[in-house]
Amino acid sequence: MEGIWIWMLIMAMVAGNHAAEFNVLKFGAKGDGKTDDSAAILNAWKEACKSSEASTVVIPKGTYMVGSMAIQGPCQAPIAILAEKVRFVAPIDPARLTSHNGWFNFQGIDKFSLQGGRFDGQGEITWHENNCAAGKCGSMPINLSFHQITNSVIHSITSFDSKQFHINVLSCTNVTFQRIRISSPHESLNTDGMHIARSSGINLTQADIKTGDDCVSVGDGSEQVNIEDMWCGPGHGIAIGSLGQYNNEEPVIGITVKNCTLTNTVNGVRLMTRPASSTEGIARDLHFKDIVMDNVTTPILIDQEYCPYNLCDTKVPSRVKISDVSFEDIRGTSASKLAVKLRCSKGVPCENVVLSNIKLAYQGSDGAATSECANVKPILKGEMFPPACEVSST
Repeated sequence: MEGIWIWMLIMAMVAGNHAAEFNVLKFGAKGDGKTDDSAAILNAWKEACKSSEASTVVIPKGTYMVGSMAIQGPCQAPIAILAEKVRFVAPIDPARLTSHNGWFNFQGIDKFSLQGGRFDGQGEITWHENNCAAGKCGSMPINLSFHQITNSVIHSITSFDSKQFHINVLSCTNVTFQRIRISSPHESLNTDGMHIARSSGINLTQADIKTGDDCVSVGDGSEQVNIEDMWCGPGHGIAIGSLGQYNNEEPVIGITVKNCTLTNTVNGVRLMTRPASSTEGIARDLHFKDIVMDNVTTPILIDQEYCPYNLCDTKVPSRVKISDVSFEDIRGTSASKLAVKLRCSKGVPCENVVLSNIKLAYQGSDGAATSECANVKPILKGEMFPPACEVSST
């Protein structure tokens, strides 16, 4: 963690007086909420990116109407975007966002800092197109996509009402997201707060996420991901997976979630793999610690029979091996009677799953909280409520 704070200090210097400044107003931006400022901002970025010294793209206070933004590297030196007290507004019509990835696309940049900015995706009219359960799985624009970003810091941004995922992190290395706010209502389908895949050294700290899907989802190829000091809800909780759906998925290794609070979420912390997995897979060294659950449905969940929309063969067990998992110091209230559910694969049972100091109370009037296990023998430590589950093989 020391290296992260040192790097953040460096980024602060880049964003300050020590950097060459490129003010978007000098490139023709208006920031009046009416003018399309896309070209002006992109032109300022291109000039800053060519600078041989550390540079900052300065976006003064205002409302900027922008379309698809391809903010690309590599750049010649460390580079920052400073957008404090700035609101970016996307077109309501998704057809006006021509980029394949969505709205703001950051790609191929090293030593990058983004500080500030409210990114308003205006996604309300598109959410009904994201209802996969009803056979509608439209590919809608993502508010912010980070692809092949390295050694960088994203700080104090807000993503609001995205048309699909709010933030997508793909093939990134050593990137810290700090003081991130994400907001869309519970009815905003398929609007994951942050999706992380095929990335390593990702840190998410001090985040407040309210959305209609997973607050954070971790996909294949994710290694050494740390999620800390996060508030989640409404939403579907914090998920690793689902895994095993596609060919050639990469292992998930070294995921830590700690000091988080989940409120009124559909799930708590969960691991999901598909039955009839396309290929063998690995998910190991996964740790959930010091988490508060407030009226959460199924606070602790391993589901290796995850089959949304009944589009898989549940009779064929998952081939994703889950091992070295811990749930420690998890407390609060469960909205469902089944507070702990560990349902592992019959083909590759879970190994070394630890439950330690679990205190979850059921809020209903029809009995106490319960737990359920299949194809796993959990290691129990400390206080355990609900009582440890009966182990079965199915």
